[in-house]
Amino acid sequence: MFSQLLYRGPSIEVLHDRYAKQGRIDDQAPVTTSYEIHIDAPVQRVWELLSNPSGWPVFDPDIRDVRTGAVAPDAPFTWTSGKTHIKSRFAVVNPGQEITWTGTSSGFTVVHRHLLSATSGGGTRIRCEESMAGPLLVLFYNSAKLHAAIGKWLTAIKTAAEQ
Repeated sequence: MFSQLLYRGPSIEVLHDRYAKQGRIDDQAPVTTSYEIHIDAPVQRVWELLSNPSGWPVFDPDIRDVRTGAVAPDAPFTWTSGKTHIKSRFAVVNPGQEITWTGTSSGFTVVHRHLLSATSGGGTRIRCEESMAGPLLVLFYNSAKLHAAIGKWLTAIKTAAEQ
């Protein structure tokens, strides 16, 4: 427990280049989760929602103040989720297949991956993986809370895509 309490993990640069860009999260981080959902909408529709951060507040009212330019590898963007302001950078932008970003907030680091695949019948399977690390993080946030947050996020995407 003590090691998780003080776990910093790799620097954001290492997380970005050697983890996110290489298709992985920090599995040693004290807060991790994965979540998968089926959406009754084509991959292209789901991709349109995910790859437009400026539109995220439309289907997730907890998100606001999104500032972004190009949605491309290494392009920065900032946003607020709840009370948390996050500085992010896209790591992988593979249209219709994967969008991954890294981010920092209050000394914590995050890797957030979305993997999309078409399902029979024209739907989309989306798998989300996330890791969070930083000293003292586990005192007020844990994997169960992250799992619930990712579930809420993916359900919001599902609702918007299926409309």
